[in-house]
Amino acid sequence: MSTSAVTLTPKCLFEGVWTAIAKTTASEAPDLIVTHLEKPLLGVSLIQTETSGQWELKVPVPLEAICDGVQTFLVTDAATDEEVGSFTLISGEALGDDIRAEMDLLRAELDMLKRAFRRHCLETM
Repeated sequence: MSTSAVTLTPKCLFEGVWTAIAKTTASEAPDLIVTHLEKPLLGVSLIQTETSGQWELKVPVPLEAICDGVQTFLVTDAATDEEVGSFTLISGEALGDDIRAEMDLLRAELDMLKRAFRRHCLETM
């Protein structure tokens, strides 16, 4: 059962900054800590939105965290020490078995076959 008064709704990861909306019933900004490999990240910011009780959380992803494998970032409510959210980066060889990577590969191979088939049709006419 959740004891945190903060809920987190992820928005996007764009240009190395992950954003989410933090909702709380309190009037002040929630005290959120974002960690990677159990170390707090620097540069994390909360910006109040036009909606009462909502804050935009911005998390710059450090360059050293962008590497092969699975990298998980945890967002914790410092008041309750409870995890309120997370996001994951997956890259490199870890994607080899991922179904999305397989779909991309199949699409590329299908495009190649379509081009070869069209070329063959033109040459045999």
